[in-house]
Amino acid sequence: MAANSAPDEHFEAADFDEEAEDEQMVSTNSGRKRLFSKELRCMMFGFGDDKNPYTETVDLLEDLVIEYIAETTHRAMEIGRTGRVQVEDIIFLVRKDQRKYARVKDLLTMNEELKKARKAFDEIKYVGTEGKSK
Repeated sequence: MAANSAPDEHFEAADFDEEAEDEQMVSTNSGRKRLFSKELRCMMFGFGDDKNPYTETVDLLEDLVIEYIAETTHRAMEIGRTGRVQVEDIIFLVRKDQRKYARVKDLLTMNEELKKARKAFDEIKYVGTEGKSK
């Protein structure tokens, strides 16, 4: 948890919010751009952290997330067709972790529902424009 307990650290909330927006694609000392800073800050706040967590904490968390994604991707590339990641490979990797498996299944189901809804919307839109042109 980030707590501004140090007496010599006085930050304005507005200054910190502006930094968070600019930090979305700011490169770090390692030369890598921060991709998830804004989202991680929001997630941390949602899970009870300070509204403006320390930048070092967000950077560390982002490093962990990127490391996890990279490891999972490499493992998935070794499972099925070598050098290629497929949905089934990710499902295979998370099959023993009930929470991750349930979340993957929920996201895949939601993705299918969104595809169907978009297709139905496009069909209605197409039929509507076709009727007007006649």
